[in-house]
Amino acid sequence: QVQLVESGGGSVQAGGSLRLSCAGAGRTFSNCAVGWFRQAPGKEREFVAANTRSGGYTDYADSVKGRFTISRDNAKNTVYLQMNTLKPEDTAVYYCAASRTFIRPGAQASAYAYWGHGTQVTVSS
Repeated sequence: QVQLVESGGGSVQAGGSLRLSCAGAGRTFSNCAVGWFRQAPGKEREFVAANTRSGGYTDYADSVKGRFTISRDNAKNTVYLQMNTLKPEDTAVYYCAASRTFIRPGAQASAYAYWGHGTQVTVSS
C-alpha cells in the first residue's frame, strides 16, 4: 500500500509560480512511477506530468510543456511539480498518483493504483 499526500497548492496571479509536493508513505514509494493529474470544475481529469522510478524519463501534457517541471527526491519520498508562468486555465485540483506495476505509465490514468486527495490551485487573471 502506498499513501500519497499533496501539498503546496494555493492562489496565485497569472504569471506566478507554485511548487506542489507529493509525499509518499511506504517503503515502496521509491519503486513507483509517479504522475500528476488535474481536474477543473465541470471538466474531466487530465494528465499533467509523470516520471519514472528513477526520474530518468518524464512525460508532459502539451499544455504545460516548457512551464511545468516534474522531479523527485527518493531519499525524501517526495515528488515535486514546479509550475511556472501559471495561467488561469491551470486552475484545478491537482492529484498525484503512483504506480508500482508500470515502469512508464505516462498519461494512462488506469495504470496508477494509488491516488492522493488533491490540492487546489487557483490562478487569477
